[in-house]
Amino acid sequence: MRLPLESVPNFSEGRDRRTIEAIGGAIAEHADLLDVHSDHDHNRSVFTFVGEESQVVSALLAAVACAGERIDLRTHRGAHPRVGAADVIPVVPIRPDDADRARAAALEAARRIGEELAVPVFLYGDLAPGRGPAFYRRGGLDELRRRVEAGELVPDFGPADIDPAFGATIVGARRPLIAFNVNLRGPVTVAREIATLIREQGGGFPGVRALGLELPRAQLIQVSMNIEDWEAAALHDIVARIDIEARSRGAEMVGSELVGLMPAGAAVAAAGAVFRTQKFDPSHVLELRLLERQG
Repeated sequence: MRLPLESVPNFSEGRDRRTIEAIGGAIAEHADLLDVHSDHDHNRSVFTFVGEESQVVSALLAAVACAGERIDLRTHRGAHPRVGAADVIPVVPIRPDDADRARAAALEAARRIGEELAVPVFLYGDLAPGRGPAFYRRGGLDELRRRVEAGELVPDFGPADIDPAFGATIVGARRPLIAFNVNLRGPVTVAREIATLIREQGGGFPGVRALGLELPRAQLIQVSMNIEDWEAAALHDIVARIDIEARSRGAEMVGSELVGLMPAGAAVAAAGAVFRTQKFDPSHVLELRLLERQG
């Protein structure tokens, strides 16, 4: 059975319900919209949808055009780093064998967003090995504009002039990841210290990217993570480490949240750890076994 591709575009709007619904509607006209996750403090929404290659490209083009009409970064305020109204657009193969399909769809979407919508597009992930969203986001949109004007960076598609209202878009192809946040009560310095400890770059868990953020509306702090290799870094182990580090610093873990959807294998691994069941894998889940046979 041929599976669709997944895309998980992140847009810099998490407060205006009409804008969020308009972007979701633009996607739903072309593809199967599965989930929308919006956060007021981040001021960001993550849309998860699936479709064939042409559907993914059409949905992304429509969503980016909608965002361009409704989002103005000059008045945007939010905890999450960003460089664009349509900030980052990954295309994801559900099966590893579909990686070439995902790369082709992402590249076509990047080309059309740049050429048809006149948006500067930078590639990341499998389309630009060694470069992730953080490579472009460091210092924010002003710093990205400076790097482009200085000739340090050149957009892969679209114009070199970056509109301060819309910004730029980062497009790539990548394997499935888990976007997961842990909320704490304490000073924001604690979240930042823990993020430094658990991220791969700081010697922590492999494939983990983490930020320590303040959530003024929720009156909490947050360790915000992308777990890029959930097989190498188990979600339950990461959460347990955050809890230990928080308590050692006098902070309290008050909850967590999944952003978008997660691979079934990661959920099964976490469940196996909770149940203390040895050799618990997706083959032990009824629905997954049936889906595998249908494929």
